Amino acid sequence: REGVLKVISIGMFVDPEQPVAWRGPMLHRAVEQFLTDVHFGDLDHLFLDLPPGTGDVAISVAQLLPSAEVLVVSTPQQAAVEVAERSGALALQTGQTVAGVIENMAGMPMPDGTVLELFGSGGGARIAQSLTRRLGYDVPLLGAVPLDVALREGGDEGRPVVWSAPDSPAARALRGVADALGTRPRGLAGRPLGLGPR
Repeated sequence: REGVLKVISIGMFVDPEQPVAWRGPMLHRAVEQFLTDVHFGDLDHLFLDLPPGTGDVAISVAQLLPSAEVLVVSTPQQAAVEVAERSGALALQTGQTVAGVIENMAGMPMPDGTVLELFGSGGGARIAQSLTRRLGYDVPLLGAVPLDVALREGGDEGRPVVWSAPDSPAARALRGVADALGTRPRGLAGRPLGLGPR
């Protein structure tokens, strides 16, 4: 079914030519304000796109939404895999659950049917296996999203690729991830986040 996607970003409130150079307390307050003051209405899911690693924002989200689940996203190359593994392993300290791993830039389908693995391959699977061992429960690889011109074009136009090019390789992969997440029992419909305005 077609849904509604609601988005908020700090980039909507600052001059696009100015960097957002905030220390931990400012970042924490911004996340808290987005969670308490933005009226999204009833949500099925709330996704927060965080910087990679185990920095201030990830710790703030763990404090503000302790029951939130973590999706670990990584490109296939080893340096990115190591950072993603650490961010997933942070769940041990915060008491959160890792819902799964998504590999981005997994390869580029070529016109002749081959796949050009620009950034290597198998990084997402390695993260899922490593986190399954470290966390003591199954951490699945939810999907591998290929490099896809349609994905980049949809992003540039502000139209999700699943709507702008639904038959593209990236859209098919992203629908697979959504389907895997959609089978999970938890949803936000009718549930408060547990935070309120100050």
